[in-house]
Amino acid sequence: MSRPFRHTLIAGAAVAAFAVPQASTVAQSGTGVVQSISAKDRQQGAEAHPQLVAEFGGAMTGAQAQYVESVGKKIAVQSGLSNAQGDFTVTLLNSPVNNAFAIPGGYVYTTRQLVALMNNEAELAGVLGHEVGHVAARHAAKRQSAATKNAIFGLLGTVLSGVLLKNSQVGQVLQQGFMQGSQLLTLKYSRGQETEADNLGIAYLNKAGYDPRAMSTVLGSLAGQNALDSRLMGSANKVPEWASTHPDPASRVRTALSRAGSNAKGVTNRDLFLSRIAGLTYGDDPKQGIVEGAKFTHPDLRLFFAAPTGFYLMNGTRAVAITGQAGKAQFTTAAYTGDMDTYVRAAFATLTESGEAQINPGTINRTTVNSIPAAYATARVASGNSQVDVTVFAYEWAKDSAFHFITIVPAGSGAVFDGMYQSMRRISVAEASAVKPRKLVVETVKKGDTVQTLARRMAYTDAPVDRFRVLNGLAANATVVVGQKVKLVTY
Repeated sequence: MSRPFRHTLIAGAAVAAFAVPQASTVAQSGTGVVQSISAKDRQQGAEAHPQLVAEFGGAMTGAQAQYVESVGKKIAVQSGLSNAQGDFTVTLLNSPVNNAFAIPGGYVYTTRQLVALMNNEAELAGVLGHEVGHVAARHAAKRQSAATKNAIFGLLGTVLSGVLLKNSQVGQVLQQGFMQGSQLLTLKYSRGQETEADNLGIAYLNKAGYDPRAMSTVLGSLAGQNALDSRLMGSANKVPEWASTHPDPASRVRTALSRAGSNAKGVTNRDLFLSRIAGLTYGDDPKQGIVEGAKFTHPDLRLFFAAPTGFYLMNGTRAVAITGQAGKAQFTTAAYTGDMDTYVRAAFATLTESGEAQINPGTINRTTVNSIPAAYATARVASGNSQVDVTVFAYEWAKDSAFHFITIVPAGSGAVFDGMYQSMRRISVAEASAVKPRKLVVETVKKGDTVQTLARRMAYTDAPVDRFRVLNGLAANATVVVGQKVKLVTY
């Protein structure tokens, strides 16, 4: 959750417009005829670019970003959209989620977290090629009528409508409301389109001289990360970031390997890649707040809260998602003019669509939490054949700023979040200074090193061995050998 907080969204009309390429010329690629980038594509992509960058934590700069840019441009020209690398804008995003995407106009994006999961340059090229493939194949245009809202950090849609609220009308409305300020309007691709984009990415890898098997190995890493995320969250019912828009990578691993050929050849540039990505921030950037288990600390805002035991936190650019079997919540902010009643009612208003009857919270209650002025209200809402309680609990942080939780629980069980509401407090300068980021480091395996000894150096107390294996693309029974370069996450 970054600062400053601005609740700007990408307009659906803009997405619909740039989703349809308006090209008057075509180029021949290795996989067929591709419409080249048009002037209209460029203009509309340029208009969307700043908003996309802002939604994903901002663009990174420096040597790491330059390296990703160079690889992205090299693979993008293989698509036939343009023969000039300068026609593509490749951005490394400061986001702790695993995601990558591209939009017409020559704009290609990947997050630093996804780059950290990769193990060679060919995998980076494969992921970016996959995303460019969606544009080259005009998948967005073909599915324009199926535009849907997807949470940036990938959990909110499943958490809100799929788990507690099922697919009821109220659930859909609440789902959309919860994503205000932390959403991106995108087009969800079909599984067939994902497979086609995989195949295009493999073709681009071949043309660029990379080992095309990298598409399979990076999908394998994603499958492993998805499985680990689900286990750490305590339920396979929750969908990690990548899986929300790139379904079931595990089922695509074998298909991609078969397409590439098990004996395929090409460069991977593994050691070069690892040397270039060393030092990347891993996980949360302290400027956006840090999640440690069920605790959230924001050193810049001097803010702390703790979720109930058994809940899982995921930090996003605009909000923090809080998920558990007993309820779901989001921590976020909005414009504040000094009136807490108005602020709370406005938060409820975000949960209904324009023209629909708004949720009436009734009386707004006042209290203080650790000397912080606070206000809260609860509304009971029908959800199919059952009811849920929706609560907004807000804090006046300053005369011109406020924060709030929105929580959803089965009717009558709202007490599960009482401890979280009361845990909100300001932190000291010393506490803020003690918050350190995790960093990706690259080490060479020495004599006596094992998976277990290396994993003990990871900056995690939960599942360090599993984290180490997934990070390095190691199978459950794989070992390390002297001289091998591996990735570690340390403070």
